[in-house]
Amino acid sequence: MSAAPTIFVIDDDEDVRTSLSRLLRAAGWQVETFASAGDFLERPACAGTACVLLDVDMPEMTGPRLHETMLARGIDMPVIFLTGKGDVPTTVQAMKRGAVDFLLKPVENDTLFAAIEIALRRHDSDQARRREQLGIAMRLDRLSAREREVMELVVLGRLNKQIAAELGIAEKTVKIHRGRVMEKMEVQSVAALVHLLDRADDRAPAGGGDPPLQR
Repeated sequence: MSAAPTIFVIDDDEDVRTSLSRLLRAAGWQVETFASAGDFLERPACAGTACVLLDVDMPEMTGPRLHETMLARGIDMPVIFLTGKGDVPTTVQAMKRGAVDFLLKPVENDTLFAAIEIALRRHDSDQARRREQLGIAMRLDRLSAREREVMELVVLGRLNKQIAAELGIAEKTVKIHRGRVMEKMEVQSVAALVHLLDRADDRAPAGGGDPPLQR
């Protein structure tokens, strides 16, 4: 059984941290709270599915500034901003940087839970995509330089004799390299190879129509 997703609550108000922690734990999530951006940044990287509930107005480092720092450091957990006042410019900038939502305190439980579900779904999908891309990269690393050349021409639709002429090698040699490419990339057809390489470069938004994660 997989561990429950983790919600990181970052807010300088102790009462807010305590109330959110109780609420989210009761809903079935794991929760970690932090009084400052600096405390959160000192935490070791999280390997599981997670998201961040981030207060906008904090001393030393504001929520938006922490979000910028997270992105710069490759900390890609989805962020939900919480604020006590509506600030349109800040909201717009946060959403442009990929924030999941920008919620006004006090926020209704159902609204908060819905935003968290979206954030966790996005993170779960992003992690699955990265795992797949890592697996594809490992397969690509198995290929020799010549096999890569042959593969690139195969996916462009070149015939064996065309590849042979372009690379200055025998058609029989092309067939051997092509077979090794298919074996190392673990595919059975050119169409599957093309699809695999497309997924290696996939940057599609995550979590579009996926069902909510179950708590």
